Amino acid sequence: MPNAGLKKQPLPPLAWPPGMATEPSLTMVKAELLPRAAPLSPMLELRGAGKSFGAGRTRSRVLHDINLQVRDGEFLAIVGYSGSGKSTLISLLAGLQPADTGEVLKLGAPITGPGPDRGVVFQSYSLMPWLTVTENIALAVDAAFARESRALRRERVLRYIDLVNLTPASAKRPAELSGGMRQRVAVARALAANPDVLLLDEPLSALDALTRANLQDELVRIWGEERKTVVLITNDVDEGLLLADRIIPLTPGPGATLGPEFIVDLPRPRDRQASNHDPRFIALRKAVTEYLLEVGGQQTRAPCALNELPTLRPVTAREMQPIGTAHHITPTDKTPRYVDFSHVSKVYPGPRGPITVVDKFDLQITKGEFVSIIGHSGCGKSTVLSMAAGLTPTNGGGIVLDFQEITGAGPDRGLVFQSPSLIPWLSAFENVALGVAQVYPHASAGERQDIAEHYLTRVGLREALHKRAFELSKGMQQRVGIARAFALQPKLLLLDEPFGMLDALTRWELQEVLMEVWSSNQLTAICVTHDIDEALLLADRVVMMTNGPNARVGRILNVDLPRPRTRRALLDHADYYRLREELLTFLAGCDQAN
Repeated sequence: MPNAGLKKQPLPPLAWPPGMATEPSLTMVKAELLPRAAPLSPMLELRGAGKSFGAGRTRSRVLHDINLQVRDGEFLAIVGYSGSGKSTLISLLAGLQPADTGEVLKLGAPITGPGPDRGVVFQSYSLMPWLTVTENIALAVDAAFARESRALRRERVLRYIDLVNLTPASAKRPAELSGGMRQRVAVARALAANPDVLLLDEPLSALDALTRANLQDELVRIWGEERKTVVLITNDVDEGLLLADRIIPLTPGPGATLGPEFIVDLPRPRDRQASNHDPRFIALRKAVTEYLLEVGGQQTRAPCALNELPTLRPVTAREMQPIGTAHHITPTDKTPRYVDFSHVSKVYPGPRGPITVVDKFDLQITKGEFVSIIGHSGCGKSTVLSMAAGLTPTNGGGIVLDFQEITGAGPDRGLVFQSPSLIPWLSAFENVALGVAQVYPHASAGERQDIAEHYLTRVGLREALHKRAFELSKGMQQRVGIARAFALQPKLLLLDEPFGMLDALTRWELQEVLMEVWSSNQLTAICVTHDIDEALLLADRVVMMTNGPNARVGRILNVDLPRPRTRRALLDHADYYRLREELLTFLAGCDQAN
């Protein structure tokens, strides 16, 4: 812990900020002064609440007949998919938007607007970029406790900076902080107004796995110390199980409503590794996931008929003769090496001298194999993929694809990034057709059209062929990126966290799409991910990288699970949690090494 030697600043005597929805009572007094008495009314309540947007024919009903009670001091998780109305629900509880129907209450009194008694943390940090950490948090304290002396307000600011372990960074501005540190500032700012309720709207979804896990632990610690009532919006089932007392799904919209509640009766503190072989955790995880898959499946469109592909070979499929390479890489054993990383290293300049990010990375991949690479943020996963794509040169060793050394980018490698990098003013069809024209110059216009339409249909975009990229959702844009990569019929498919920015339902759907199209094409694929469940679902082997700098292959796990795979089937497979445990153990060891 960065602040292990620091002493916590005691909170000054409590002063209730002006503008609270109700006058303070014994039920609202903070834990540092008096124990809480059980309130006569729930801390938060929604009675038949609904919310719509627009008017007339364009009116869209987002939430319908929401009935919910949140107890004082409870940690509640609401899980659901993008577009289901999760953020709208938080806005109702925060008083940022009024309900069209029903009631929204706090301690039995109507919520009529925002107030410092409800702290809100959104997915985006919303910090003032020109202010320091201290100054950003002081904004909330000065607004909520304007009647207090400057010294008392300063004590409050310091206490909450320390609470989220940011004292060493207190003079830094947001641009100088990592994403995880910025989100800690947002949490501290919300807590600094001393609210009864903390409303968290997917605050960790944009963070890497290690930072997310660390902040999850911080939230549980803060919740325990501060005795807040917490409502967390998330699309991560594991996050809900690790943090919450109850999980309640929100059904997909329009007109979303609450599904059945799941009581998370797991003992605290909850350990990720221990939970992985806890029968109750496994049963709860399966129940929540299967419910989400069931309600999500009701939204899936019927498959469209596929047009036949023309019998053409892309120019990248022409046979290459083995050639000598600058690094003398030749297959010397009996293992077929379709892709060969041999002692690959990458060095970047640093303020104190060169930094070896990747050091002697060795990996051989057979033709048609699907390999996942996992590791913590900064371990060089994306650097390895970028070198394989020819976008970044190596500083040592070399990479061979089909007996040809990679010395630059080329259409024989299809790339799908976290952001699909589409040309926004072109349609989905035109974005794919651009790539098709490069690898099928010998094809007729009709044949190229058939190829582009075939793969767009395969990824479920038959009805959106001629929509421009900026008109598509993030999930649909990523489908275009996948279709474009497969339409090139590349020798090597490279996927750099392709689903990292998507909600759970969209991510699950696109994983299924990817597996289906990959299995029918039998392309050789490398997928960088921080999601161990995604790695196990997709891969034949999982390559675990050590932490950087000087990152390299730490261990390789053979995933001997039967294909075709589905998420539902994996939950019931006897070996799934054993394999998951091996990945969790490796990553935990990397944490401790830091």
